[in-house]
Amino acid sequence: MKRATPIALITAGLLGSAPVLASEQELRQEIDNLKQQNQTIMERLNATSEMIESNRSAGGASPVNIGGYGELHYNNLSNNLAGGDDKEMLDFHRFVLFFGYEYTDDIRFFSELEVEHAYSGESKPGAVELEQAYVEFDLNNKTSAKGGLFLVPVGILNETHEPPTFYGVERNPVENKIVPTTWWTSGAELTGRFGQGFSYNLGLHEGLATSAADDFAVRDGRQKSAKATASDLATTARIKYTGMPGLELAATFQHQSDMTQDGTDNAGSANLIEAHAIYTKGAFGLRALYATWDLDGSGPAAIGADEQTGWFIEPSYKLTNKFGVFARHNVWDNQAGNSTDTEFTQTDVGFNYWPHEDVVIKMDYQTQDAPAGENEYDGFNVGIGYQF
Repeated sequence: MKRATPIALITAGLLGSAPVLASEQELRQEIDNLKQQNQTIMERLNATSEMIESNRSAGGASPVNIGGYGELHYNNLSNNLAGGDDKEMLDFHRFVLFFGYEYTDDIRFFSELEVEHAYSGESKPGAVELEQAYVEFDLNNKTSAKGGLFLVPVGILNETHEPPTFYGVERNPVENKIVPTTWWTSGAELTGRFGQGFSYNLGLHEGLATSAADDFAVRDGRQKSAKATASDLATTARIKYTGMPGLELAATFQHQSDMTQDGTDNAGSANLIEAHAIYTKGAFGLRALYATWDLDGSGPAAIGADEQTGWFIEPSYKLTNKFGVFARHNVWDNQAGNSTDTEFTQTDVGFNYWPHEDVVIKMDYQTQDAPAGENEYDGFNVGIGYQF
C-alpha cells in the first residue's frame, strides 16, 4: 500500500475536513505555486528594504562640510644688505578652517577662516582673516553663480594653496608680489564650462586701493573686504583649458578704472594680464607663470610703478610617490617702468616629502639678487604642512 507523503498530510490538514479529492500531483502543483508566490513576496520585500536603506543613507549624510589646512615654517636666512637684519624665525604661518553647508543639491555655502602667525591683536604679529564666505547657486549643469566674499580667479596659488599641493616652504614671490596672492574680494561671479575642457569665470567685485604712499604696489592695494571703498569696482575674466590629462592652461584679465578709488595721486586705471601653465606627465612636473600690471597716470609713471611684472618657471620630479625635488627661478619688479635696477630674482631648490598624501614636510634653499639698498636673503627654509 502506498503511503501519503507528509506534504500531502499537511495539505490535507490545512484543507480541514473537506474530502481529499485532489491527487498528490495536484497538491504538489499547488505547493509549487505557493512557493513561487512566496519567492515573489520575498523579492519585493528585499527590494523595499534596499530602497529604505538607500533613502536612510542619503538622508543621514550631513549637509555640513568641514576642512582646513595649516603650515609651520622655519626660516634661516642671512641678509646681504649692509646693516640689514637676518631672518631666523619659527612661525606657525597659517591655521585655516573651512566650513561649508549644502542647502540643496543646487545651493551651497562655503567659507574659509584663517589665523596668520598664530597670535593676533594690537601690536601682535598675527591676524584673523575671513578669506572666503559666499553662497553659490547652480543655474544649470554647466553654469553657476556666487555672491559674497571669494578668491579672485587668477594665478596658480590664489585659489589652491594648501601646503601639500605645491613645492617650496614659502609661496613663490612672484604670485605674492605681483598677482597678489592671497587675494580675496567681495562681489559676484559667474562660472561655466563649455566645449571640450574649457571653463570661464566672470566677476564684478571690489577693486584695489593703492596710493603713492605705498609706491602704488598692487599688494598693498588689497582691501580684504574690510569696509572696502567701492567707488570703483573691478571686473575679472578668466578662461581655462583642462581638456588634456595633466595639462592646465589659463589666462586672466582684470580692469579697474581708478586704482586709488578717489582719483588722487595722479593715478588712473589699472589692467592685469596673467597667464600660466601646469603640466604633469608621470613623475615630471612643470609650472610656469607670467603676470604684468599696466597702471595709468603720471603718479605711477614717476616712480616706474606704471609697469609691475613678474614670472617664474618651476620644473619638478617625483623620485617616488612620496618624495619629489624641484627648482624654481623667480623674477619680479614692482617698478619695472623705470630705467633703474629695481628687479628682484630668486632661485629655489629643494624637496617635498609626503608621508601621507595630505601631509607634507618641505625643505629648500634660496638665493636672492636684490636691487641696491633692498633686503637680499639667502639661506634655507624648513616646513611642515597638512590639509584635511
